[in-house]
Parts: sequence; structure tokens; C-alpha cells
Amino acid sequence: MSPDEKVYAKRWWTLGVLCVSLLVVGLDNTILNVAIPRLQGELHATQGQIEWIIDSYVLVFAGLLLTMGALGDKFGRRRALTIGLLVFGVGSVLSAFSGSANVLIATRALMGVGGALIMPSTLSILTNVFPPAERGKAIAIWAGVSGLGIGIGPIAGGLLLEHYWWGSIFLVNVPVVIGAIAAGRYLVPESKDEHAARLDPAGAVLSIAGLTALVYAIIEAPSRGWASPATLLVGALGIAIIVVFVVNESRSDHPMLPVEFFKNPRFSAGSGSVTLAFFALFGTTLLLTQYQQLVRGYSALGAGVRVLPVAVALVVFAPNSAKMAARFGTKNVVASGLTLLAVTLASLRLFGVDTPYWKLGLVYFFMGAGMAHVVAPATEAIMGSLPRNRAGVGSAVNDTTRQVGGALGVAILGSLLSSAYAHHVAPIVASLPANRQGEARDSIAKTFQVAREVGGPNARAVVRGAQVAFTDAMGTVALVAAAFALLGALAVLLFLPAKGRDEEAELATVGLPEREDALR
Repeated sequence: MSPDEKVYAKRWWTLGVLCVSLLVVGLDNTILNVAIPRLQGELHATQGQIEWIIDSYVLVFAGLLLTMGALGDKFGRRRALTIGLLVFGVGSVLSAFSGSANVLIATRALMGVGGALIMPSTLSILTNVFPPAERGKAIAIWAGVSGLGIGIGPIAGGLLLEHYWWGSIFLVNVPVVIGAIAAGRYLVPESKDEHAARLDPAGAVLSIAGLTALVYAIIEAPSRGWASPATLLVGALGIAIIVVFVVNESRSDHPMLPVEFFKNPRFSAGSGSVTLAFFALFGTTLLLTQYQQLVRGYSALGAGVRVLPVAVALVVFAPNSAKMAARFGTKNVVASGLTLLAVTLASLRLFGVDTPYWKLGLVYFFMGAGMAHVVAPATEAIMGSLPRNRAGVGSAVNDTTRQVGGALGVAILGSLLSSAYAHHVAPIVASLPANRQGEARDSIAKTFQVAREVGGPNARAVVRGAQVAFTDAMGTVALVAAAFALLGALAVLLFLPAKGRDEEAELATVGLPEREDALR
């Protein structure tokens, strides 16, 4: 049996290793979500610091994805995957033993470097191992596993927090990383692009700087003021750097983000739909985590178990989404998924402090169903619009859209939540000492803390009023998330082709026979 035939024969085992590697990355944010109240208490983290703990990982992840995808293409995709797993494991250990919120922000950024190496490597290896006839099914499984962390993460985090300290949610990554590295040595083939372009360090620096400045302005806006000079100046600086980045990429002869990709409507509309879907998902997950634990009073484990309907829906619908797209057209399936997501999120406006769980369970289930019908078909549209020798860059762009959407979702929706909550809770905390009212308006966790410390006959009323204020704020922000998801659905209907080009045309464009392409 030739080396290429051995690679082909092991392709499903290879997919298993890739999915395990991907799962540890996808697990990281959701496993962290259930620990937010614990971090606010034990590390004395403000709402802004909580958003930075989430977004420092996501921003570095997003800013380096394109560069790391290009590095994998140039020096070897399995090598990039292995190094990424090592960096992620080291970052996990350092995060577990962080002594302050600011240190945790920094160590989470290191984990983002590892994630940026892992994620594009998994999709580019997959794209080069599977032939076109099987690629859609493989990507659907890959997308289902990437979403599985949404359901598994909170449960795993809750179990760990029930028995161990908060750092255990990071240490759990270590054995998975070790197993993936060991299995990958034997089951994952090495591949690279022999004609890979030069790297684009200027593009990497500009992308990280622009996104960081923009997200910083958004996260800090509730405390500094949305119209304050600092917010406006840093926000404008971020936008200006992003514009310079786009101009630089369009003029470079070796861009990390080939702007011409976006001329293809399959690529641009697919990327846009994934961005908006993850914008809504990440931001809303931040709201619902706090709602479950701080308003409904569920434990970390109880909250984690109650997120399970998301995972169930993803497992049920994601593997079949490729068939749905083939039958009804990618345009219709992705638009339907985004519309379902929008309607589901909008329903949160009807929630109150005592809304029964079965209604929240339905919300989680339909969120998962909506995402399942967006991610896999849109990813196939993105990857299917590019020649196979650009798999690394294409997969990195796909992953970047997820992370940028998620980072902006956490920043924008999290900041809107802070502002809305501060507005709703202001009359409630007026009964507290004047020198503690500003602290009490920062977040619902801070309101609880101040009420406990001040005590007195009004403490219970302040806590109850804070829960009502948070629920009202959550409903308002959920409508914003729903609007973004609906905007994505409209964009898909307008710009995404109903079906992709046929495989013969695609292979002719690439200039490779199907068998050679699958085994390259």
C-alpha cells in the first residue's frame, strides 16, 4: 500500500484526532462561563475584567489565526497542530494557577496563541485528507464537534467546580492535549503547500492591534462613558488600524488575508453568516450563564446540565445539515438557521426572574438547532469556494470569522448589558451607602456582594431588585443579538448562492484529479 493509500485508509481515524484537538479549543470558553461567578468572587474580578478574561483568548486567537494558518501551510500542518497543542497545554497550566484577574487575562492570551495554531490546522488537514465526495460529511462532523463544546463545557466545568477549585477547569485540558499529541503522531499525516506565499507579519500586527483597540473601547465604555474622549479616541484608533490593515492586505503581494477571496459571494456571504451567528451565540451565552446562576440560583453544575439541550440539538442536526443543504440549497438552510436563532433569542425578552426552566431549555435547544444549520453549510460554502492549495488560509479565515464574531459579541453585548443593568439597578441601589453605589452598579455579582457586606433590612430587597434589573437588561440585549442574527439571514438570502459549483468544475479550477487532491 502506497503512502497516499495509507493516508486515505486512515482518514476517519485522522478525523477523530482532529475532532479531539478541536474539542479542547471549543471547550475552553464554555467551560469558563460557568466559573464566572466564582472568578468574580475569588479573584475580585469586575464585569470588565470578566469580559477581558474571555476576550483576551478570543482576540489573540482571532488575530493570529490567519498567520498561523499560513505557517501551517508553509512548514507543515501536523507540525503546527502539535506545537499548538503544546502551547495550549502550557497556557492551561499557567491559567490554573493565576493569582489575579489580570494574570489570568495574560495566560488566557497565551492559550489563544495555541488555539490559533490548532484550529486552522484541523480544518486544512481535513480538507486535504478527504475527497470532495466525502468532504461535506467530514466537515459536518467537524462542525458538530466544534459546537459540542457548548454543551459539554458547562457540564464539565460544573462538575469540576462542585469538587475542586476554579483552576481545575483549565487543568482538565492537559490530559486531552497529551492524548491528542500522542495519537496525532501516528494517525495524522503531514501536509504542506509547496508553493506557500511569504508570511505577512505586518498584517498580523495590524489585525491584532486594530481588534484589541476596538474591543477595548467597547468593553471599557460602560465605566468610562460611551461618549467619553477616551472611548471615542481608542475606538476611532481601532477602526483606523483595521482600515490600514485592509488597505495593506489589498496591496500586498503576500497578504495573510487575500482580499480577492471576498469577491466570491459563496466565500463572503458564508463568512458573514458565521460571524453574525457567533456574535449572537457568544454574547448571549455570557448573559444566560449569569442569569442561570445569579438570578435563578442554580449551582455551577446545575447551570451546566441545563445547557445540555444545545449539545443535543447540535449532535442531532449538524451531521445532517450537509444533506439539507444539498437538497434545499445552502442559501435556504443557512438563512433558516439564522432566522431560527433570531426568533429564539428574541424570546428571551419575555423571560422573568421566575420563568420555569422548560422554557429556557427550549431556548437552548433551538439555539443549537439554529447554529447547526448555519455553521456546517456555511463552512462548506467557504471551503468549497477556494482551491485546495489554499486550504490553510481558507480554514483560518473561516475560524477567524467565528472568533471575531465571538469577541465582538462578548464585547458589544457584554457592554450593553453593563450599561442597561446599571440603568435598571440605579434606583434599587439608591438605598445603599453613597460610597458603595457605584461599585454596586458594576454587575449583578457586585450588587450581591455590596448588599451582603452592608447588610440591614433592605439587603434582601436589593438582591431581588438586582435580579429583576438583570433580567430586564438581558431581555433588551437579547433583542440586539436577535437583530444581528436576522441581519445575517437577510444578507444570506441576498448574496449567498443557493448551491455551490459542481465538483467537476471545482476540480478543473484547481487542476488536480480528485484522488490526488484527496491524498495530497
